[in-house]
Amino acid sequence: MPGTGGVLEVVRAGALTTVQDLGRVGHAHLGVPRSGALDAPAHRLANRLVGNPEDAATLETTLTGCAVRAERPVVVAVTGAPCAVRIDGRPAPWGAAVRVPAGAVLDVGAARPGVRGYLAVAGGIAVEPVLGSRSTDLLSGLGPAPLAEGTRLPVGEPAGPVPRTDAAPAPGPPVGELVLPLVLGPRDDWFTPAALRTLARATYRVSSASNRIGLRTEGPALERAGAGELPSEGMVSGAVQVPPDGRPVVFLADHPTTGGYPVVGVVPEEALAAAAQAVPGLPVRFVLLRH
Repeated sequence: MPGTGGVLEVVRAGALTTVQDLGRVGHAHLGVPRSGALDAPAHRLANRLVGNPEDAATLETTLTGCAVRAERPVVVAVTGAPCAVRIDGRPAPWGAAVRVPAGAVLDVGAARPGVRGYLAVAGGIAVEPVLGSRSTDLLSGLGPAPLAEGTRLPVGEPAGPVPRTDAAPAPGPPVGELVLPLVLGPRDDWFTPAALRTLARATYRVSSASNRIGLRTEGPALERAGAGELPSEGMVSGAVQVPPDGRPVVFLADHPTTGGYPVVGVVPEEALAAAAQAVPGLPVRFVLLRH
């Protein structure tokens, strides 16, 4: 996707805005995480709304949104966490395709509720791919750096006409609590029966230390059944690793490919989009499933 569709200039970078697509698949054996959009359904929807293939690169915003100036007329869509969208200060639709005139500033506001928004532009964000992906990986440092004011982002040539859409239903961010299904294993036997009962019954909270690598929790510690440490073994997205402090960590897209702390269970991939939108302080409950 060559950058022939003009440029977006970053006017306001926000708390953390990164370029994301569907990630780097097939490089875990080299120690390279998959990365990619944390809320993949929202990323795919934004691309569909502007006529892009679903793996086109978008901008993933965090909490405070971002603002960009279009060098040429572009068609954009904002999905993910609901937010105010403005073009040169005038309200514009969220969750729908909208035209931004040349020279106008598109402002994606703060997430209310939720954490992460997705800004797609017809033609996609056409930065150079690294290992087959344009995603920013905060753990390995691969891909473009997080956006800063003044960053200029090339836009690709639109793939085709923008589809006509009356409505695009999508699940909202978790409100009230985050409920995560958890398939026990492979190292649930490293924890006491009391610890597994605690995991099933206790309410945790999303820690403010959460990031693209993992959703950290605050709450009761899980007691191990014995001493010792594991040799490092492979990790997958959704793995719930329990570090020495006993508080579960749910691995997200930028997670390490190996780790030595025991994994008590794995959250199925389809539940991770909700985890990506869980705000700090939100109650978390794990629903244990036997495999």
